[in-house]
Amino acid sequence: MNATALSSPTSLSDPTPGSRPAQAPGPLLEVENLSVEFDTRKGVARVLESVSFALNRGQTLGLVGESGCGKSMTALAIMRLIPNPPGRITAGQVRFEGTDLLSLSDPAMREIRGNRVSMIFQEPMTSLNPVYTVGEQIAEAVRLHQRLDRRAAHARAIEMLEQVGIPAARTRVDEYPHQFSGGMRQRVMIAMALACNPGVLIADEPTTALDVTVQAQIFDLISDLRSRTGTAVVLITHDMGAIAEMTDRVAVMYAGRIVEEGTVAEVLEHPLHPYTQGLIACAPGRRTAAHGEPLEEIPGTVPSLLERRGGCAFADRCRHVLPRCRLDLPAETQFDGGQRRVLCWLHAEGGS
Repeated sequence: MNATALSSPTSLSDPTPGSRPAQAPGPLLEVENLSVEFDTRKGVARVLESVSFALNRGQTLGLVGESGCGKSMTALAIMRLIPNPPGRITAGQVRFEGTDLLSLSDPAMREIRGNRVSMIFQEPMTSLNPVYTVGEQIAEAVRLHQRLDRRAAHARAIEMLEQVGIPAARTRVDEYPHQFSGGMRQRVMIAMALACNPGVLIADEPTTALDVTVQAQIFDLISDLRSRTGTAVVLITHDMGAIAEMTDRVAVMYAGRIVEEGTVAEVLEHPLHPYTQGLIACAPGRRTAAHGEPLEEIPGTVPSLLERRGGCAFADRCRHVLPRCRLDLPAETQFDGGQRRVLCWLHAEGGS
């Protein structure tokens, strides 16, 4: 199998391996008003509320925010991997090439998951099965989704390991996860995620716990694969530096909602939401490094998801809080025909 197969995704309706579907106009992935709840001993936790965004072919969207803001839960909801019980998707649509993934049967969703829409999970050592070789784990997905025999699937696994820059791939394909370094295991996860030519790749903190050099290699690898295959990428991170380097658009999440979205240049250079401003101020900069100045911090903590408040969830931590911020949920304000949006009363009322 040659490398051109990487750019030939399988159609939702056509089971023929390597066939290219007719590209429908509009976004490749659309998430609309997605909401998720979890039952807990203390009550119902609303972990996602009315999350909406769109992703075009070949585009990278960054989801950024503090831990617990809903980034990974958004990815799991898109993949329909929310554990039920105790969790459930209560509202919304997730459309991939116009098909609502939330309305599909379980067998139909399994045909898409790991095939047309793939995900790189945070920790490769817990995501890879320690009792199977890395080649067997890559080949399993290829055999399942592309209907290849064992020999062809094994060859595909070697090809993918070569694609992600693992040296001596023909030898290492028969090794086990514990025989790889953290960076190499992450490369294996990327190879597995891309083996079936996905239209969308969700990368959930793909460089967590990796050193800076390996982080740069992983980012270069994802960028190169995106440019060669046209795969759209959702990058989940808390690192504003990664957002600046890797993404075309960025959506800032707080307490289960997207509070600001726009192009990466607009959001990083002219942040509108006080929370976005705080995240950027917290990032190490040249001045803090050169002068030994302490980093700024956002006061307070993220509110409990069990709280059912009517106002803005960021109100207690916001230095620009208005009286109505504690009473009413901010209205969404859009700029540039909806390409820039923010959920904040300051802008809904024509403020700064």
